[in-house]
Parts: sequence; C-alpha cells; structure tokens
Amino acid sequence: MPAMLAARLYRVLPLLAILAIIGVVIYVFMSWRYTTARAKEAVIKAFIVLNGGLSVLFALGTLYAWLESNGFVADFFITCLATTLILLGITFICRRNFLKHNPNYRWRLTDHAKKEPRK
Repeated sequence: MPAMLAARLYRVLPLLAILAIIGVVIYVFMSWRYTTARAKEAVIKAFIVLNGGLSVLFALGTLYAWLESNGFVADFFITCLATTLILLGITFICRRNFLKHNPNYRWRLTDHAKKEPRK
C-alpha cells in the first residue's frame, strides 16, 4: 500500500513543479512591479483559476476514461484530480488568511457597488 501511494504521488510531481514555478514567477514579477501584498493577491487569484480549471479538466478526463473502461488512465486522472482539489482547498485557506491580515483588500468596489457621493 505505501508503495502504491508513493507511485501515485510520483506521477503528480511534474504538475506540482510546474504550478510551483508559475507561482514563483508571478510572485517575483508582481512584487518587483507592485507591492508584496498585491503579488500575494495575484498568486492567489491565479492559483484559484488554475486549480479550478485543472480540476474540471481532470474530472472530465476521469469520466471519459471510465466510459472507455481504461483503468490506468482513470487512476492517473483521479490522482491528479485529488491533487488539484487539495491545492484548491489550500489556496482558499491562504486566501482567507490573506484577507484576515490585509483587511484593505476585503471590500473592493465592483461594477454593481454604489459609491458614496463626494462632499
């Protein structure tokens, strides 16, 4: 059993490495160009979009592999799906902590928000 778990995690390492490189590049560029708080916000938004999109992609891949009765591919996609869902959960926890420590990012005006009149 531990050997199977290690083999499954070994298959996901390239995905984790690519996501880590993307996160580092976004953070370094945004902290150089703007502030570190803005860089953290950008990394969190990017990871929510990336992990959400990858989760949908892997869920569809798993469904297709099951329909084709391809157990090896379904096992691979289930492992990737579990990884991206765990990363998505971690990203939401990081977002909650970021908003807790940076309250000025909590209330942003959107297109539907009403501004107070100027005095």
